[in-house]
Amino acid sequence: MAPTVASEAAKQQHTGKAAALAARDASGHLAPLTITRRSTGDDDVAIKILYCGICHSDLHSIKNEWNNAMYPVVPGHEIAGVVTEVGRNVTRFKPGDRVGVGCMVNSCKSCASCDEGFENHCPGMIFTYNSVDHDGTVTYGGYSSNVVVHERFVVRFPDAMPLDQGAPLLCAGITVYSPMKRHGLNVPGKHIGVLGLGGLGHVAVKFAKAFGMKVTVISSSPAKRQEALERLGADEFIVSKDEDEMKAAAATMDGIINTVSANIPVAPYIGLLKPYGKMIMIGLPDKTLEIPPFNLIMGSKTLAGSCIGGMRDTQEMLEVAAKHGVTADIEVVDADYVNTAMERLAKADVRYRFVIDIGNTLKSSE
Repeated sequence: MAPTVASEAAKQQHTGKAAALAARDASGHLAPLTITRRSTGDDDVAIKILYCGICHSDLHSIKNEWNNAMYPVVPGHEIAGVVTEVGRNVTRFKPGDRVGVGCMVNSCKSCASCDEGFENHCPGMIFTYNSVDHDGTVTYGGYSSNVVVHERFVVRFPDAMPLDQGAPLLCAGITVYSPMKRHGLNVPGKHIGVLGLGGLGHVAVKFAKAFGMKVTVISSSPAKRQEALERLGADEFIVSKDEDEMKAAAATMDGIINTVSANIPVAPYIGLLKPYGKMIMIGLPDKTLEIPPFNLIMGSKTLAGSCIGGMRDTQEMLEVAAKHGVTADIEVVDADYVNTAMERLAKADVRYRFVIDIGNTLKSSE
């Protein structure tokens, strides 16, 4: 997909430089690249990036697995850093503030979704990277030294939140928090299943326990049982391949957060739901789901999807996380390790999120 040609005015505004790591083709190999950033506008916040989480979406994007890559791609939408400059209209932030940027950096700001705080559903929503902004320029993400973002799309990190462990919450955290809140799966005493124990799943377990819920982890890997129960605090663990365990848990759960991106049959897991139970899809399999209607209709069950969350919910999520000590389990890596990290991520060899130490290890390509 070819990017929209930027206007001359936009090019003139993009005079700032940033060091970055970019993929130039579908090999996905990330290498140093100097990119440009726009000057700080009246409503903008300029941020020095200190940490950036590595999301599985980054891997899909740099390898063009969704067939929409606009190379060079600078990935990264779990950005944490400090404010260096603000525009004259900015009132919520000042230089030195600890801030973050998640999956989006712009929207129309005037549609019904934006008015209701659901910028993530705006038809004009602009992703943090690999997206064409309103001025015609392609957005570059957080695998870079700095970024300039409209004030509306910047969140504040609570003082109690470490930036490195908090960065992944800007994608993984809001992705699980929003559907739990919107679908009533945040009520003390309710029983929630978390399908898949990875970058999303481990955060879902932590939020569910913070809400006072009973939590069952459902995984194809028996080796994760001890970690789920003893370290993450889940109440129960089900091996999805064990017919007896699945049968024993049938019709016991009020909801399931399905974090799995692999192509798995969904029907057996719908069987774990109580009548009126809900399965919320937040993973992105690349093949069409096949669900027998009988599995939904009998029991009046719901299958729904959820896409990140609005800015109001994202700030709220960080504050709830800080209050309850919810952070991501991370492995901090240097910028020159990023390609190895991507190889390991493809093999699910990470517990549970890589975070790049941008501030200390990203070097300029010049």
